Amino acid sequence: MSDKGSHGDGHPSNTDTPLVVWGAGVKYPKPISSSNNSDHGVFVDEHAHDMPTPVDWGLNGIERVDVNQADIAPLMSTLLGLPCPVNSVGNLPLGYVDMIEAEEVEAVLANTKQILNQFLCKSKIKQSNSLYFKPFKLLAHHSAALEHIEHLISIRDYGSAMMLAQNLRTLALKGLQYFQTYDWLMLMTVITLGYIGWIICLLLHILQSYTSLADVFKNPDDAWQRNNKTKVYLFGCLLTGAISVLLFMEHSPPLYHAYFSMTVFLWTQIVGEYQFIRTLCRWLSWGKYNYIIKILAASAVSIFILEFLVNSFTERKLYTWCFFIMGIIAAFYLFHAIPWRSGIPIYVCCACWFLSVFTLMPADIPDNNGLVIASGAIIVIIGAAARWLDQHSEGNKYWLRICYHKMEKPRSPVLFFLQVLLVGLSSAMVSISTSHRKEKQELHAIHQLINWSIAGFSMVLPLFSEKSLLSRLTSIFLGFAPTFLLLSIGYEAVFYGALALVLVAWILFENTILHLTKVAKLSASMKRTGEKTMLENDVRYLQLSDVRIPLIFLILFNVAFFGTGNFASIASFEISSVYRFITVFSPFLMATLLIFKLFIPFMLVICVFSAITKLLQVPRVGCYFLVILFSDVMTIHFFFLVRNTGSWMEIGNSISHFGIVSAQVVFVLLLFALTNTYTKDIQIGSAGSSSQKAA
Repeated sequence: MSDKGSHGDGHPSNTDTPLVVWGAGVKYPKPISSSNNSDHGVFVDEHAHDMPTPVDWGLNGIERVDVNQADIAPLMSTLLGLPCPVNSVGNLPLGYVDMIEAEEVEAVLANTKQILNQFLCKSKIKQSNSLYFKPFKLLAHHSAALEHIEHLISIRDYGSAMMLAQNLRTLALKGLQYFQTYDWLMLMTVITLGYIGWIICLLLHILQSYTSLADVFKNPDDAWQRNNKTKVYLFGCLLTGAISVLLFMEHSPPLYHAYFSMTVFLWTQIVGEYQFIRTLCRWLSWGKYNYIIKILAASAVSIFILEFLVNSFTERKLYTWCFFIMGIIAAFYLFHAIPWRSGIPIYVCCACWFLSVFTLMPADIPDNNGLVIASGAIIVIIGAAARWLDQHSEGNKYWLRICYHKMEKPRSPVLFFLQVLLVGLSSAMVSISTSHRKEKQELHAIHQLINWSIAGFSMVLPLFSEKSLLSRLTSIFLGFAPTFLLLSIGYEAVFYGALALVLVAWILFENTILHLTKVAKLSASMKRTGEKTMLENDVRYLQLSDVRIPLIFLILFNVAFFGTGNFASIASFEISSVYRFITVFSPFLMATLLIFKLFIPFMLVICVFSAITKLLQVPRVGCYFLVILFSDVMTIHFFFLVRNTGSWMEIGNSISHFGIVSAQVVFVLLLFALTNTYTKDIQIGSAGSSSQKAA
C-alpha cells in the first residue's frame, strides 16, 4: 500500500516488509560480516533480496535473513511445537531457529513429510481420475528415502539426514508443482489453438465480407460446397462428442469441456472454408509476388506495433519514444507529400511531441488546482481554433471533406459560446470546490448541484451541433471537457487537450493521404478496370493499406489510459477527483464516477476513429473486426505471460493485463455503440465534388 492508502506499485517502500521474530527457540541477531552470510534459500519472486536494510528501520549493522511469505507458516508452527498447516508449501527457515542439531533435523523432516503428504494426495486424486496416468518418477521410492533418513537420525548422522531431508523436500515441492500443472501443456495447447482459430475465422470473415476478394473468388458450384461443409460440420460434432465423453470419464471440470468444444467449433468453421482458402492460396501463387511482399511487410509492422503495445503495459515511458518518432516520421512524410506551403507538418510534429511528455510524468498525480483551471483556458483556445478553421475553409479543396457544410447558412454560434461558457464555469467550480476541501469545509449542496448540472448538460449539447466532421468533433471535445475538468486534480486535465491535438493531427494526416492519392487512384482504377470497388452506402472495400487505421487506433486507445495512470489497477487513479460531486463515502458511486472519467478519453478516440472511417469511406465494422483481431494477438502474448509464482504484485499484474486485453474487445464494442449516438449523422463532402476540385 502507498502512503495515501491506495494500492502500491513495485517500489521497495511498498513491497519491503520487515519480519521480526523473538522469544524462545529464536536465534540472536548477528552482526553483518563477510564470513557469516547465511543461505537465504531460493525465492519465488524476482526482487533483489540482499539490498541494504532501510535506514528508518534502525537495524543497520545486523544481518537480515530474508524469507518467502510461505516460509513464515512452518516457522511459526515449529516455534509453537505444532504441525505445519496442511496446505503450506513453505520451507522452514533455519536462520531463525535456535535448536540443537537433532531438533533441527526433526523439524525439517516434519516439514518434509507435510509437503510430501500433499504430493501423495495430489498424485492419488489425479491417478484415480486419469485414463492414462503419468507418475512423478523422481519420487517413486519416497518411502525408502524416508526410512533411510530416519535410520540416519537413529545413528545420529544428523548432517547426512539433514541433507537428504532437504533434498526430499525439494523433490516433494517439484512433484507438487508437477501435479498442479499436470494438465498445463494440454490446456495451453487447446486454448492457444482456440485463439489462433478465432483469429483465422475473423480474418476469413473480413476477407469475404469487407474486401473485393469475395467477388474475385465467387464459387459457381455452391451445392457441392454446401455438401462438403455439411460433412465437415458433422465430423466436428462427432469429434466434440468423443472428446466430451473422454473428459467426462476423467471427471474433468466443466471449463475443460468448454475449451475443447470452442476450439473444435472454430477449426471446423475454418476447414469448412477450405475452398475459399485454397482459391486464395492459388491467387497469391499466380505471380502476385509484389503483393505477397506487401502482405509480409504489413504483417511485420503490425506485429512490431502489437509487441510494442504489450511491452507498454509494464513500461509506459515507451509511449514517449513512440510519439516522438511518430511526430518526426509523419511530419517528414507530409512535408514531402504536400505540394503547397503548409503548416500541417509542423503542427503534427508539435502535437505528437507535446503528448509524448505525459507518459514521463508519475502515475501518482499530484494535486495542482491552478493547472486544472489553466487547462480550461487551453481547451477553449483549441475549440476556438477548430471553429475558426471550420468557418474559414470554404472553397479550399483540401478542407472540403472535413469542413463540409450542406446548408447554405451555418448555424448560429450560440451553441459554441454556450459550450465555452460551461467550460469556463466548470473551471470556476474547480477552484471553489477545491478551496472548500482544503479548508476542511463542507461542500455546499448548491455547489454539488451545479457540478452535476454542468456535467450532465454539457454532454447533451454535441447532439445539436452542425453535422460536418470538424464541427461535430469540436463540439464533442467541448462537450466532455467540463466533466473531465471537474474530475481532474492535476496534469491529466492538460492531457485531455494534448490528446485532442493528436487526434486532430491524425485526421489531418488521413485527409492528406486521401486528398493526394486516394481519389486519383480510385478514379483511375475504376476507369481502367471497371471493377466493383464499393460495398454499399458509399463505403468502399478494405485495402491492405487500411491496416494502419486499427493500429493507430490501438496506440491512441492505450495512450488514452497510460497518459494519466497505470493500467494494472484502477486504484492507481486518485479517488479525491470525485470529491467535487460527492462528499459522503459511497464506494459504488465513487467508482462509477472514476470509471467514467477514464471513459472520456476513450470516447474521444473512438469518436475520431468513427469519423475517420466515414472520411475514408471504409466499413467501420470491418475496421472494428481488425481491432478485435489485433487485440487477440496481444491476448495470446499476455496469456503466456500469466504467472502463478512470484510476489502478489507480479502475479496480480500478469492476470490483470491478460484480463484487461481480453475484455478490451467487448469494452470497445460498448463504447462504439455509445459514441455512435454522437457520430452517426456526421456528413462528409462528396467524393465526386472532391475529385472534381482535385482535378
